[in-house]
Amino acid sequence: MYQWRKFEFFEEKLGGGKCKIPEEISGKIECASSGRGKLVIGCDDGTVSLLDRGLNFNFGFQAHSSSAFFLQMLKQRNFLVSIGEDEQISPQQSGMCLKVFDLDKMQPEGSSTTSPDCIGILRIFTNQFPQAKITSFLVLEEAPPILLIAIGLDNGCIYCIKGDIARERITRFKLQVDSSSGEGNSSVTGLGFRLDGQALLLFAVTPNSVSLFSMQNQPPRRQLLDQIGCNVNSVAMSDRSELIIGRPEAVYFYEVDGRGPCWAFEGEKKFLGWYRGYLLCVIADQRNGKNTFNIYDLKNRLIAHSLVVKEVSHMLCEWGNIILIMTDKSALCIGEKDMESKLDMLFKKNLYTVAINLVQTQQADASATAEVLRKYGDHLYSKQDYDEAMAQYINTIGHLEPSYVIQKFLDAQRIYNLTNYLENLHEKGLASKDHTTLLLNCYTKLKDVEKLNVFIKSEDGVGEHKFDVETAIRVCRAANYHEHAMYVAKKAGRHEWYLKILLEDLGRYDEALQYISSLEPSQAGVTVKEYGKILVEHKPAETINILMRLCTEDIELAKRVTSNGGYLSMLPSPVDFLNIFIHHPQSLMDFLEKYADKVKDSPAQVEIHNTLLELYLSIDLNFPSISQVNNGTDFNIKARTVSNGKLAVDGKNSSIEKDTLERREKGLRLLKSAWPADLEHPLYDVDLAIILCEMNAFKEGLLYLYEKMKLFKEVIACYMQVHDHEGLIACCKRLGDSGKGGDPTLWADLLKYFGELGEDCSKEVKEVLTYIERDDILPPIIVLQTLSRNPCLTLSVIKDFIARKLEQESKLIEEDRRAIEKYQEDTMAMRKEIQDLRTNARIFQLSKCTACTFTLDLPAVHFMCMHSFHQRCLGDNEKECPECAPEYRSVMEMKRSLEQNSKDQDQFFQQVKSSKDGFSVIAEYFGKGVISKTSNGSTGTARSDSVSSSSGF
Repeated sequence: MYQWRKFEFFEEKLGGGKCKIPEEISGKIECASSGRGKLVIGCDDGTVSLLDRGLNFNFGFQAHSSSAFFLQMLKQRNFLVSIGEDEQISPQQSGMCLKVFDLDKMQPEGSSTTSPDCIGILRIFTNQFPQAKITSFLVLEEAPPILLIAIGLDNGCIYCIKGDIARERITRFKLQVDSSSGEGNSSVTGLGFRLDGQALLLFAVTPNSVSLFSMQNQPPRRQLLDQIGCNVNSVAMSDRSELIIGRPEAVYFYEVDGRGPCWAFEGEKKFLGWYRGYLLCVIADQRNGKNTFNIYDLKNRLIAHSLVVKEVSHMLCEWGNIILIMTDKSALCIGEKDMESKLDMLFKKNLYTVAINLVQTQQADASATAEVLRKYGDHLYSKQDYDEAMAQYINTIGHLEPSYVIQKFLDAQRIYNLTNYLENLHEKGLASKDHTTLLLNCYTKLKDVEKLNVFIKSEDGVGEHKFDVETAIRVCRAANYHEHAMYVAKKAGRHEWYLKILLEDLGRYDEALQYISSLEPSQAGVTVKEYGKILVEHKPAETINILMRLCTEDIELAKRVTSNGGYLSMLPSPVDFLNIFIHHPQSLMDFLEKYADKVKDSPAQVEIHNTLLELYLSIDLNFPSISQVNNGTDFNIKARTVSNGKLAVDGKNSSIEKDTLERREKGLRLLKSAWPADLEHPLYDVDLAIILCEMNAFKEGLLYLYEKMKLFKEVIACYMQVHDHEGLIACCKRLGDSGKGGDPTLWADLLKYFGELGEDCSKEVKEVLTYIERDDILPPIIVLQTLSRNPCLTLSVIKDFIARKLEQESKLIEEDRRAIEKYQEDTMAMRKEIQDLRTNARIFQLSKCTACTFTLDLPAVHFMCMHSFHQRCLGDNEKECPECAPEYRSVMEMKRSLEQNSKDQDQFFQQVKSSKDGFSVIAEYFGKGVISKTSNGSTGTARSDSVSSSSGF
C-alpha cells in the first residue's frame, strides 16, 4: 500500500481549511451530525447548536438538561433526533431520553429562548429494557412518520424502537448481538442499515464480531458474518450499502453473505468514513504519534489526499466538503477539486493512464473522457508509439473528429494503423463516404483480400451495411476487385451497379441476362431500360425474349381478369423500350412483331403500329429521323419509280433488295389489317403513314390510304404523276361510279388531265367521254372547252359525242316546249275561271243536299264550288265546303311544306350537290313558287306586289 501514488485532489476550504468552532459553543463537544445543509453539535451541557456553511453559529437550544450524547439529522424530514441525559423522575428510572425536534417549527414568538418544537420524548430504559451504557446509535426513516431507531449498548444488546414517536405509537424489541461476559468485548461499536430489495437488514459490529440481522423476520434472525470486529468510530457504510470496519492491520468490507475485499492500510483507524466513492481514514501512526487523514481512491488505487491532523473528535460530510472537528474545537474543511484541475495536474506529470481511469471511475461525460484519451494519444504519438496511440484514438471515436486522427496516419508506413482506425470507425457506423473510400484503398494497396472479404461480406441482411454502398462499389470497381463490387451491389439491391460491372467491365452478357430474369418485373424493366442497348448489341435474341416476358407476363390471366385491357396497362409497354433499339432497328422490328402477334389489344397498339410502319417502309431499315451507318458500310440504295409504279432497288446486294420488298409487303399488310372495315379510324396514325409512304415512294400504301380516306382525287393524282393512263381509267371506273359510292367528278378531272396533256390520247378520251355521257357528268360546251387545250386532239374525237348530245338536247327541248304549252293552256283556263268568279253571278240549281241527299229546303248554304247543304247538316262549320275542304287542305299543306323547305338551306344545297343537273333543282324550286317569295321585311313593297302577282293562284 505504500506504493500508492499520492495526489492533491482535495484542497482546504474556509480560510485555508482551518477555522474555529464558534465561541457560542462553550461546552465540550460530545456528538455531532450533519444533513439538510446544517451542522449540528451537541455538548456535555445538554445544548445543541446549529452551524451554517461557513461554520458560523446559527442558533442553539437546550435539548437536554444534563448532556447530549448522540445526534442524527434525518434526510427526508427536517427532524433532529437526540439522545441525552435529563433529570431523573425517580431513583429507579434512568434519566436517559430520546427526543425528536422539528426544526421547521420554532417555539412561539415572545418566548425567552429560540428553540425548535420537541414533538416527541421517549424514555430509553424501562423495566423490560434495563439500563446500560449506550455505545452506538442509528435512525432509519422507513416511511415517514415511521422511524426505526437502533441503540447499541455495551452489554451486547441492541434496543430497537419502531413507530411514530410523536404520537407515541411505537413498538420496542431487543436484539442480542454478543452474550460474552468479557467486559468491553461485547459492546456494540457500530450499526448500519441496508435495504436489499424489500428486505431490511441491520449490520451490528462489536470488538470481536460482525453480525447481520434480518429485520423482516419475527423475531429478527441473526447471522454471524465474521469473528473480528472494531472499536467505536471505525465503522462506516459505503454508497453501495457495504459495511466497512477499520482494524489496525486493514480495512474490511462486508456484504450480506460475509467478508468482501480488504485493504491493508496499516495503523490504528481512529475514524472511518465514506465520501463520494472515497474512503476516509484517520490513522494514528504509532511511530511518531501523529494522526494522518487519508482519502483513498480504491478504484484507481491512489491516495487522493493526505494530511497530518491533530486529535480528531468527529468527522462529518456536508455541503460537498469533509469536515473534521478536533478536540481543541478547531475544524478543518476539505473539498474536492474540480475535474479539470485534477486532470491538468495529471497531464503535467504525463500520468495519462491515471487521468483516464479517473474520468472513467467518476463517470465524467463521454466528451471529457474522449479529450483525455486524445491527449494521451497525442502524447504517445509524439513518442512514436503509434500502435498504442492508435489504441487511444480508437476509443475517441464518436467524439473526436476522424480527420484529426486520419491526417496523422496518412504516411504509407502507418497504413496498418490507419486501416485499424477506419475499421473501427465503420464498425461503429460513423464512417462517411470518404472514410469508406480510404479504407478500401488501404485494403487494395495492402492487397489484403482476406480483410477485404471480411469487410465486404460479414454484414447480415440487406440494408444493414456499415458503410456507404455506392462508394464501396465504386472503389472496388476502380481497383479491379469486380467480384467484391458485385457482391456488395447484389446484397444491397443495387441492380444497376451489378449489371454495370457485368456488362461494362466483365462483358458477361449471359450472366447479366440471367440476373435480370431473376429480378422483380418492375426492377427488371428499369434495368433493361438502362442497359438494354448493350444487351441488344451483343445478345439481341435473348434480350427480346426477356422483353417479351416483361411485357406479356400473365397475359392470359389479364384477359381473364378484365375484358377491357385494364390489367394490361399495369404491364410495361413496348414503347418504353424503343430507345434501346436505336442502333438496331432489325431487332426492334422482330420484338414488335412478336409482341403484336401475341397481344392483340395492347393500349400502345397505335404507337407499335406506327413504329412498325416506319421500319417496314424505310428503304435501308433505319428510322427516317436517324442517320445511321451500319458498321461503316454504305449500301447505296436508291429508290426510283418506274412506269408501272413499282419500286425498284439499285444495290450491290440482292438480298438487301429482297429484304426491302418483303418489308414493304409486310407494311402493306399492316396498313390493311390495322384498318378493319368496322372501324372508322385505323389503329395507326394515318397522317404519319401517308408521310412515310410519300417519303419512301411507297405507291401501293399511299393509294390504299387515299382510297380508305375517300380522297379519290389524290388517288388519281398518283396515277397522273406517273402518266399511267390505263391505271387512271381503271381507277376512275372503280372510284367514279356514284352507284357504288364513288365520285363521278373524277371523270371530269380525268378529262381535264387529257385536255392538258399535250399528246395524242384519242383512245383514252373516247373512253372517258363514254362514261361522261353515260352519267351525264358534263355539258358538251364544257367538254369542248376542256379538250380544246390539247392541240393533238382532232374534232373527230368528240364528233359522235357532240352529235348524240345535240340530238338528246333537241328531244328535251321539244318535250319542254310541249309541257310549256300545256301549262299555258291550264293557266289561261284558271285565270278565266277566276275572272268569271269575280265578275259574274252564280246560279245554284241543286235541289238536294250534298250531305244527306234529301230535298233542299231553307235554311240552306251554297258554296262557290256548286255544292249546297242544309244548314243543319253543316253544323258549326259554315265557311268551307265539307266535300272540297280535304283537297284544299292538302294543297295548302303542300304549299306550306314547300315554303318550309325553302328555309332549310342545307337540304336545298344537298339536293343541288347530289343531283346530276343542279340547275333543274333550282328551276323546280322556282317553278313551285318556293323561293320566289321573300319574307324579309327589308324588301320594297312594289317588288313584293309584283312577285305576288306573278306567282299565280
